[in-house]
Amino acid sequence: MEPVHFTIIGFVLGFLMDQLFGDPQKLPHPIVGFGNMIAFGEKHLNNGNRRLVKGAILTITLVLITFAFSSITMGYIAIYSDTFNVLLTAIVVFYCLSARTLRKEVQMVFEAVDRSTEDGRKQLSRIVGRDTTNLEPQQIRSAALETLAENLSDGVIAPLFWFAIFGIPGILTYKMINTFDSMIGYKNERYLLFGRFAAKLDDVANFIPARITAFIMLLVANRFSMINFVLKNGKNHASPNSGYPESALAAILNCQFGGPNYYFGKIVEKPFIGSIKKIFSTNDMKIALRVNYLSEYVMMIVVLISMYCFYILKNSTYVL
Repeated sequence: MEPVHFTIIGFVLGFLMDQLFGDPQKLPHPIVGFGNMIAFGEKHLNNGNRRLVKGAILTITLVLITFAFSSITMGYIAIYSDTFNVLLTAIVVFYCLSARTLRKEVQMVFEAVDRSTEDGRKQLSRIVGRDTTNLEPQQIRSAALETLAENLSDGVIAPLFWFAIFGIPGILTYKMINTFDSMIGYKNERYLLFGRFAAKLDDVANFIPARITAFIMLLVANRFSMINFVLKNGKNHASPNSGYPESALAAILNCQFGGPNYYFGKIVEKPFIGSIKKIFSTNDMKIALRVNYLSEYVMMIVVLISMYCFYILKNSTYVL
């Protein structure tokens, strides 16, 4: 078999491992390593003058190192060992996706808030950046569903998109960029300048995947007629990307998302997505989880088709 076929086998194994087992909490995680490198650089560089420049240099350096190192490593492995190609591809894909874990966390938020508002707040705080201290049950459920839609893009569709284009170097580099954004991409006093470049780079990396996510969500929910709603309301978000998958879920559930929330003790005014206010129920959660689940498998098929098409195109170019 050609090396690409071993990569495809590894990809499918890694995807299915994530679907079956979720995030491996008790095993060493490469994303934790990314976070440690970022934290080390931020500790030593985020001070004094030229914080914008120093933050950009740190971001570019670690992103390029990630891409170069993974490209060289996978290049050698693909040549010398088909077995390691399959195993390493499977392991990296497994670690870089968060499909099952995300769905489980959102389900746990709904179960917790049904027990008590305080339990719901604590459970929600595990998966969102906003202040959950004073949220009411309706706000907790809404925040969980918004996060489910947003992280379908960031945690599943975007990594798969970049894997389809660049393979293991693509998915690892994307995770480095996304980790930068989750750690220093905030508009507060500490990170406003230092994390600005990282936040903008993350916006670029998620621009296409976020829109793909919204389209796939509408497709699997048989609500593609709501595409104009998504295109209109997708812009109603502080992020240039997150509004699109959130708008898709709002269209599917016929509800309203967004509005003001507290981050780091300060209120952040967010526009509303949609206009129909509703009380979220467990059934809404089940519909949203099903949409996520189906969207993940549709994207897996898209990746497989893309990889095979790239392979055919590459070999056709050589023949010509």
